[in-house]
Amino acid sequence: MEISLPGGPVVVPLSDASGLFESSTLVRTLFPGATEDDWERAAAADPDAFGPDGTWRLEFRCFAVRRPDGGVTMVDAGVGPADAPAADWAPVPGRLPELMARAGIARTDVDTVVLTHLHGDHVGWAVGPDGEPYFTEAAYLVQQDETAPLAPDAPALTRVVAPLRRAGVLREVAGRHRIGSHVTLLPTPGHTPGHQSVLVEGAGRDLVLTGDVLVHAVQWVSPEVPYVYESDPVPARASREALLALARERGALLGTPHLTRPFFEP
Repeated sequence: MEISLPGGPVVVPLSDASGLFESSTLVRTLFPGATEDDWERAAAADPDAFGPDGTWRLEFRCFAVRRPDGGVTMVDAGVGPADAPAADWAPVPGRLPELMARAGIARTDVDTVVLTHLHGDHVGWAVGPDGEPYFTEAAYLVQQDETAPLAPDAPALTRVVAPLRRAGVLREVAGRHRIGSHVTLLPTPGHTPGHQSVLVEGAGRDLVLTGDVLVHAVQWVSPEVPYVYESDPVPARASREALLALARERGALLGTPHLTRPFFEP
């Protein structure tokens, strides 16, 4: 289900993969502090995320932003092929190439790739199995605060950042960053040190692509609820609350990578 923003881009959700994870008992330990009421409201907000036997149904979604100038900005790059960085836990191979073809988007149509952060399930198709940028005509944008802390042997560095740097296509930006007339990168640190979200603007309505500011609906209904894999839960909560406030202030839709519906009201 794509969204056409009046006077602005068309945003196409592309679910690279989906899977069932964890038991209900373990899921609850991943979001400490969530109350029974929080879980009930989360189940009402995103019922399909609650799979059989209490499992967590998780989507791994990218977004293609078709801009009015004819270019395409890809936000995130999914779980990737069978040998991608997330292969030890995510449901690879992903189906992004097939979904792009169905949507009429060629790899060469993509001129910008925004990586919200460098976790393996968001960078899988950034670099192909040949070690070269998968989107051959694109510049790749990531926050400097995301790349700076990487250890020399970190897979995100060796398998994603280093190949993109060698190819001369990685742009490491600092802070809020505008891309053309309709796309703005918003620093939203906490899930990772340099996590960023994306504001897509139309003439009559905007869309906020959250990245992993929202991992589960329980964080949508209760933004104060942390996720145990956040690098720093204090700024993560501040980013989540600020991003939701921005979306409500602007009357913007939200687009998320992991909830089972791609778009919803904030």
